[in-house]
Amino acid sequence: MAFSEGIEQSKEGTQLFIEANKIMSEAVVNHFLFTWQWWFGIGLFIVPWIIWLLLRKKEITGRLLLGGLITIILSLIIDLIAVSSGLWSYPVKFIPVGPIFLLPYHLSLVPVAVMFAIQIKPKANSLVKGAIFAAISAFGGMKFFVFIHFYDPKNWLSIYDFCIYIFLFYVAFWFTKIKGFQAISDF
Repeated sequence: MAFSEGIEQSKEGTQLFIEANKIMSEAVVNHFLFTWQWWFGIGLFIVPWIIWLLLRKKEITGRLLLGGLITIILSLIIDLIAVSSGLWSYPVKFIPVGPIFLLPYHLSLVPVAVMFAIQIKPKANSLVKGAIFAAISAFGGMKFFVFIHFYDPKNWLSIYDFCIYIFLFYVAFWFTKIKGFQAISDF
């Protein structure tokens, strides 16, 4: 009996999710689309990648991209948990479909920033680099996004964001240091 009740609750939850997504999609189409905030968000998605393509250290592109991919995956997981728990929210959506919250943040801004932080001064103390990256991101970047209404931290403290950013930096940093990358060859 409990399993079938769970299935029914799951169906109700899915329906609520569909309705909420419809409301957010209508907000995008009717209120956000083509505003300066929308264009700014689209720019935040495109411009960091263009800058990265021009300024990256080409000889370590693969390692940096691995760190960036790990950053994307982890930031999406953290955000899905936090948003679904009501810890913070993203009032502005940029595309009218799907549960993607702040596309520029997850798929561009944070991974590109992490990749740049990793490649700048590679011999510098990684603890200092990670702390500087986390401080700029948490106490500067996130405050800016609150100011322009892209991020609503609710009761979430900036120090928690700092901890998340330092975690993202160090995991990505660790992945970029993996030894044993070898060319793929025929068996």
